[in-house]
Amino acid sequence: MSERTLGKHWWTLNGHLGVVGKLSAFVLALALGVITGVVWLSPSGATPGPLRTAAEKQLLRDKADLEAILADRDDEIENLRTSQEKAAAERAAGARSGTQKAAAAKAAAQEKAAADKAAAQDQGKAKAAAEKAAAAAKGRQKAAADRAAAQARSQQKAALERQLAAARGEAEGAAIRAAVAQAQVEFARQAAAARAEAAKPVRPTAPPRDAIVHPTHRYFGLYTAQSPFSWSEFDEVTSVVGAQPDLGGYFQGWDSPFRPDAVTRSWTKGVLPMVTWESRPMAASNGQPTEPEYSLPRIIDGAFDDYLRQYARDVAALGLPVAIRLNHEMNGGWYPWAEQGTNGEQVNGNNRGDFVRMWRHVHDIFEAEGANEHVLWVWAPNVVNNLPKLNQPLEYTRSLYPGDEYVDWVGLSGYYRPPYDADQTPTFSWTFDRSLEQLRAITDKPILLAEIGASETGGGDKPAWVTDLFEALARPQNADVVGFAWFHHTVTTISGGQRVTNDWRITSREDSQRAFVDGIRRSSAGFGTGS
Repeated sequence: MSERTLGKHWWTLNGHLGVVGKLSAFVLALALGVITGVVWLSPSGATPGPLRTAAEKQLLRDKADLEAILADRDDEIENLRTSQEKAAAERAAGARSGTQKAAAAKAAAQEKAAADKAAAQDQGKAKAAAEKAAAAAKGRQKAAADRAAAQARSQQKAALERQLAAARGEAEGAAIRAAVAQAQVEFARQAAAARAEAAKPVRPTAPPRDAIVHPTHRYFGLYTAQSPFSWSEFDEVTSVVGAQPDLGGYFQGWDSPFRPDAVTRSWTKGVLPMVTWESRPMAASNGQPTEPEYSLPRIIDGAFDDYLRQYARDVAALGLPVAIRLNHEMNGGWYPWAEQGTNGEQVNGNNRGDFVRMWRHVHDIFEAEGANEHVLWVWAPNVVNNLPKLNQPLEYTRSLYPGDEYVDWVGLSGYYRPPYDADQTPTFSWTFDRSLEQLRAITDKPILLAEIGASETGGGDKPAWVTDLFEALARPQNADVVGFAWFHHTVTTISGGQRVTNDWRITSREDSQRAFVDGIRRSSAGFGTGS
């Protein structure tokens, strides 16, 4: 609708003519009627008269204006009616379509509202998405910045930690290197100590001294070329004989110190070591009785005291038993510690009684150094059968004996050897009886046949001599013999002005070996080996 229709005229009320409008229209129509009557009743009639007056002219003009106004009013009334009809028609149409319009409007409004809501939602979503995207972008930027900052901090921290770790590592490395160096030093020390300990002979055990001096069975002793420093030949004899030797003999001169390894190795094998200790250089020949530097008077006067004291200290320090056969075969004339030789001549400047004085001097030094509790002193002359006549009597043998307080065992060196006397037999009695009688006359100490053997040279009776040896040891009169030490060597010497090679070995010949094996396994022989 136009604004005029929407505004309504004053003479209308709700689109219809009101009371005032109707009254005005009536007055106007009455005025027009009056004017029209006046005009038609005026004298002029239809005949032209004179010219009308000014009043008449004005009246005509007012009439014409009023007619025009009425015409306008009719038009307006027609228009108003038409407008009212149209409005009524429109209102009717509007009434008819109001519901539809209202529904459409409502639908439109709802659609618009939904659209607005959707738009708003979309806008909200878009805004939220935008805000979310912006927030995400901002978050990503912040996260990136945080990550960059964290990475920077991490890198700084890592760099600092690397520096600290490097410093700690350097310090720890230095500490570790120092610890390793210390550990290496300690390991080297321990290894050196272990090597030194390993280099020491393992300290074995040994029976008490009294049990050694007074054994429950006879000693089977053996001298071999290298024992106790090598047991190869010693073990070979053991294997052949079928009996384990329990005494091992070896030799030493006064030009060498005490050998604790010899004693330790012997006891490790269960063998009593017996050193034949000669007051001369080890390399000296048996045919050389003159050794002025080693004369008995010089020994008695103390020329060798320092050596003897050190030797005794070493024996005491080791603390294992050892038998010492000091200056053996002193009643012969072939060693520089003999007092007299053939026809009673003096040997090496020695005087009568010097041998006993020398023995006691050495023994007293050992006593002073605490060594005698570990030493078995073995006084061992040679059998008297083959000695010079002046050296055979009991009196001469007795003159060489130091006394029971200086001796633990008395012994003999005795061989079946050439040159054979016309009355000689391959028997134990011919070889040992006279000498055993002298020993028993001098002392009741246990007797050790300290060096024995039989030669294959000459009569060929070695097997018989060996057999008789074991038979004699089974006799009651020889019960004081605590054993023997067999000289398992082959030696070339001068005998009776002739060079003679004697094979003293147990295994020199099959029949000799068999005789030895049979004899030592006899239970009556007392060696404790059995059959």
